[in-house]
Amino acid sequence: MMKHFENYSLKNLNTFGIEASTKYFTEIFSEKELIELLSDEKSKHENKMVLGGGSNILFTKSFNGLVIKNSISAINVLNENDDSVLIEAGAGVVWDNLVKFCVERNFGGIENLTLIPGTVGAAPIQNIGAYGQELADTFYSLDGFYFENCEKKTFSKSECGFSYRSSIFKEKLKDKFIVTSIKLKLNKIFKLNNSYKTLNEYLEKAGIKNPTIRNISDAVAEIRRSRLPDPSKLGNAGSFFKNPEVNFETLEKLKSEYPDIKSFPSESGKVKISAGWLIEKCGLKGKRVSDVGTSPDHALVICNFGNATGNEILEFAMRVKKEVAIKFGITLQEEVNIL
Repeated sequence: MMKHFENYSLKNLNTFGIEASTKYFTEIFSEKELIELLSDEKSKHENKMVLGGGSNILFTKSFNGLVIKNSISAINVLNENDDSVLIEAGAGVVWDNLVKFCVERNFGGIENLTLIPGTVGAAPIQNIGAYGQELADTFYSLDGFYFENCEKKTFSKSECGFSYRSSIFKEKLKDKFIVTSIKLKLNKIFKLNNSYKTLNEYLEKAGIKNPTIRNISDAVAEIRRSRLPDPSKLGNAGSFFKNPEVNFETLEKLKSEYPDIKSFPSESGKVKISAGWLIEKCGLKGKRVSDVGTSPDHALVICNFGNATGNEILEFAMRVKKEVAIKFGITLQEEVNIL
């Protein structure tokens, strides 16, 4: 049943644990409730923001409008044959619960995305990715509604404008559209992706020569737990910055000065450089200013070690960004959404 609140605290709904509030807050559990909400005269004229798990947002101020908590939660197998399976998941499903659902049934294609925080609805917005996989690799379509006219729309993969950690929903349709469900086409006959160096090294060390979907998922989970702080214990939003893309000429120039630079191929034909490596080389890994700092285990993760404000976290992030630009001539781009 739909829940409405006024002047609602969002502190427990963002993984940084920032104290912020919203003028109106509504939690919806079905498309019917969403249509009712968007059709309401009072709601029509409010600025709107959708919250899933709150794992990719930094609040620097309160929100003067309506926050919609999307809790549409169901996973269904729509079609299945000997080779593949089409599944649908509600936008409110916890992403890792969907991964577990698929791993348990030996449906291949998202096992490398184990333990990514957040909900299913946020996955296509960010085109989430990790350890050699991206959501776009298995994406089939999604359903959702335009805020302006409450029109329902199905987006095919080609219409989503997927790119590195982005999509049409993060760019052109930001704050204009709400995802209600996504469909993924997964494989039953598949080739596992263990090409990512860290993952491959983990499997070799564990003596796993012919990994299963379960092996890949378990390995990714262990790697993530060892490197990334748990948001439920230490406020953070995972990777704060994207890995920057550069051309091969720029990479070769950097290699001449920094032979140990960490880089890997990009789908765009360029090369990605590890943002964590850049930050670490600036001496900022484990750097802390009052209640804000980078994780001592992963320089790309900025943490709230106590009662930091959103502006204090943003100020620290801009300092990191500036120092990387001065040292390497590379401008980092935020992966986290900033309000």
